[in-house]
Amino acid sequence: MSATLPPNDIRGTPSRRPAVYDWSESMIPRFFRRSSHAAISYAAILIAAIAITDWQVEINATLGFLYIFPMVLLGTVCSWWQVILVALFCTFLSDRLDPFPMEMEIARDGLIFLTLAVTGLLSLSLTKSYRREKEGLAVQRAAEEQLKFLIDTSPAAILTMTAAGEILLGNPAAHRLLGIMDGSLSGRNIARYIAALGSVPPGDETAKIFRTQMQTRGQRENGEIFLADIFFSTYSTPAGPRLAAMVVDTSEHLREREETSLQQLLAGSRILVAAVSHEIRNVCGAIGVMHENLVRKGSLHGDQDFDALGSLVGTLSKIASLELKRSIAARSDNVDLGEVLTDFRIVLEQMSEESDIRLQWTVPEKLGSVQADRHSLMQVLLNLAKNSQRALEPVRDKLIEVAANAKEDGISIRFTDSGPGIPPDQKIFQPLQKGADATGLGLYLSRAFMRSFGGELRHDAAHPGCSFVLELIAAAESSQGEDATPKSLTAG
Repeated sequence: MSATLPPNDIRGTPSRRPAVYDWSESMIPRFFRRSSHAAISYAAILIAAIAITDWQVEINATLGFLYIFPMVLLGTVCSWWQVILVALFCTFLSDRLDPFPMEMEIARDGLIFLTLAVTGLLSLSLTKSYRREKEGLAVQRAAEEQLKFLIDTSPAAILTMTAAGEILLGNPAAHRLLGIMDGSLSGRNIARYIAALGSVPPGDETAKIFRTQMQTRGQRENGEIFLADIFFSTYSTPAGPRLAAMVVDTSEHLREREETSLQQLLAGSRILVAAVSHEIRNVCGAIGVMHENLVRKGSLHGDQDFDALGSLVGTLSKIASLELKRSIAARSDNVDLGEVLTDFRIVLEQMSEESDIRLQWTVPEKLGSVQADRHSLMQVLLNLAKNSQRALEPVRDKLIEVAANAKEDGISIRFTDSGPGIPPDQKIFQPLQKGADATGLGLYLSRAFMRSFGGELRHDAAHPGCSFVLELIAAAESSQGEDATPKSLTAG
């Protein structure tokens, strides 16, 4: 099968125009299509000429059949009842102007009338069909032109292929994506560039049609590798099964995602180091107090090991304090809290549906900006959601409630579940607790994340169930002359 196709054929099969289009172009004069007055004028002239000829020329034959030609013209512009009236008029002229009366004139006049009327009505029917077809073709051409423009200007690569993987058509974006000169993509095999598309089973009349997406790796003409998101579907044509695919290069998104992940990892590591250093400093402080007490007692005076232990404790305390000072200055930005909670709600609704948890969402539609790190805040919310999901597994009435309230200096978020709650003597914010899942660092790190941008995470033991409150500081007003971000919002 040849790969050269008409430019407006997106399915890889030759375009076909209805035959009525060519017939109408050759059989109907242009002036009839342009002006109804011209058709009526020419028909009137013909009728007059035929009537005068029939009246003046004495031949032993009727000229009434010649009225067929003006009837054809009038059928292109008149309605059906007008055609009938003109047919009656022409029959009357044929009967009155014929100089040789014939037997069975009534039968002859009826035959002439039927012939003229049927001719006019047939012309009327063909004209209407032609006009409908022409209007349909105009709409089809407009749709094809719009679709072709959309494909040609699309930033995504669009390809059509045969069952064997032979490329039939590719838009300019496909040539740019694969690093091929414009117009030279047809006839090549897609497996050379995107191997996964070459292994897609083609659709046919009996097999199931594929409409799905995938992420895979592709290769350009120069050997450069890229990551691609592909949306493809199979379909059938008279020429055989076909595959249509839209390919988007996501290499840049991959780089941005990995860089963002690295930044989150580094930010989380800094916060973790700061929190651990803070605990080490507390322990060193306690050991230092005990060392000073032993020094005052004098029982170990002059013992070199004892003096070395004091030096080590002091050095470790200084290291922990230095690391804490370097790490605690975490950078925070002005974050739209409404957007963060909307993204969190999408994840939480899916999680709740999977675990048969009822979700009660009491959050104002519009919330101001807060001082926070977007990814760290999302991690805190997700950690609370995961904890509630595990705690609600043995509970019959499973409920999670999220509410946001404005304060004078910021916004607070209350996250509550209907679980058994936390015992009052359990220190939930201490790391490495006995009986905790994984490492027991979830709540410890969550509070460290909140404190890194000036917020706070606390457990409200007085509230029914298990309830945590996230306190966030309102974002400062812009000093660059931009619209100021509201510091608080009254919940409606």
